Amino acid sequence: MLAIDPVTRAVALVLTGVLVTFLPARHVSVATSAERSGPRVGLVFDVGGRGDKSFNDSAYEGLARAERELGARVSFLEPMGSEDRESALRLFAAQGQDLVIAVGFIFTSDIDAVARAYPDVHFACVDYSGAPASMPPNVLGLSFREEEGSFLVGAAAGLLSKTGHVGFVGGMTIPLIRKFEAGYDAGVHAACPHCVVHSAYAGSTPDAFKDPARGRSLAAFEIAAGADVLFHASGATGHGVFEGARAAGALAIGVDSDQYLDMPGTVVTSMVKRVDVAVFQAIKDATAGRFEHGMKVFGLAEDGIDYVHDGDHGAGLPAEVKAKVAALRAEVVAGRRHVPAE
Repeated sequence: MLAIDPVTRAVALVLTGVLVTFLPARHVSVATSAERSGPRVGLVFDVGGRGDKSFNDSAYEGLARAERELGARVSFLEPMGSEDRESALRLFAAQGQDLVIAVGFIFTSDIDAVARAYPDVHFACVDYSGAPASMPPNVLGLSFREEEGSFLVGAAAGLLSKTGHVGFVGGMTIPLIRKFEAGYDAGVHAACPHCVVHSAYAGSTPDAFKDPARGRSLAAFEIAAGADVLFHASGATGHGVFEGARAAGALAIGVDSDQYLDMPGTVVTSMVKRVDVAVFQAIKDATAGRFEHGMKVFGLAEDGIDYVHDGDHGAGLPAEVKAKVAALRAEVVAGRRHVPAE
């Protein structure tokens, strides 16, 4: 347990007042906490917050699983703005949480600063984007080979397209989202060499991940250019992409989580980024005393990346499409096919 000096305690009390006012939080009940011996885990959400039916919700599933299976005592905070991110991390660190998790690349500099201030607290950051050589020794970076999952849905898009034109809508123009685009483009052309990929981005700031109106306009633009299958990697902006696809009778592909229920009949599959798996594994390792700093990467081979193709939510994919994508997937896992990340 982290010893908290009087100054830190005073700061924590001030932060608590601020965060209670601006950051909705959930804590397990006192009775439940007393019955549990699992780790104390604090999680801070990314832009869009819980309920985005995508990236953040996947992280929450991992947290909830740790609560169920490991007896973890969990709390989470949702920053209302960029100025709240570091404050939320500091609050959890000052409380002496066993593990503090930040969801999203945007936390990288914040988590580095707070980790250096609290060297006895373990931190994990989903999509950590800093240089591994300069990471604080108490930080675990959780990253993904997003290009591999995007490759699979790209192949599906190429096989499903009737026009030979497909679309990609990204959120913020950053290297991370470029990985989705690169993998998607490679998958489309692996299945349909003559297909054309139309790409567009919603913006250059984090707000690009929460602008459904912009997503719908970009979808309309790509559909007007001939695209009949659209894949997005844009957080809540993707809801607008789905709306644009539905209005035009086009097909859509979700991202991060299974987004079929967002728009049944329009969303035919989703690229699944198992943030829940990464979050749960980080908590499990910390619980077992196996916390290791540095980068941990999840891809197809580690079951950290996949696409929806089974059950009712995969029913929109013809059997021949699933068979061809499965063959490509096997090549990637076996190392016989390299998927570009840029």
